[in-house]
Amino acid sequence: MSDEISKLPPNIQERLLRLQQLQQTLQTVLAQKQQVELELTEIEQAQSELKKLADDAVIYKAIGSLLVKDEKTKVTTDLNERKELLNMRAQVLGKQEERLRGQLKNLQIKLQKDLSPVTPS
Repeated sequence: MSDEISKLPPNIQERLLRLQQLQQTLQTVLAQKQQVELELTEIEQAQSELKKLADDAVIYKAIGSLLVKDEKTKVTTDLNERKELLNMRAQVLGKQEERLRGQLKNLQIKLQKDLSPVTPS
């Protein structure tokens, strides 16, 4: 397969390489986006459970491998801040995904034109 690619003109080889790089970048962005969405879901579940508790309830939050006692109001504030940050991150990743998909589509169109046989007029 790489033998066939090496027979292609340099500009097409560069486009193919760029296509592979964009695909890898898109996969990375999608994995990051999925991780952010998972964490957002966990935060929403935690917020839902916190709402059910009394204001003076004993709360423990995980810090690494430790559980630390904390106040409900502080934990709620921390969760809200983290959720806001993750929502912004999800928006950025969504825009990156859109941009990458557009670049991939344009590059695929160019490659199809480059690789299609020239038809006589």
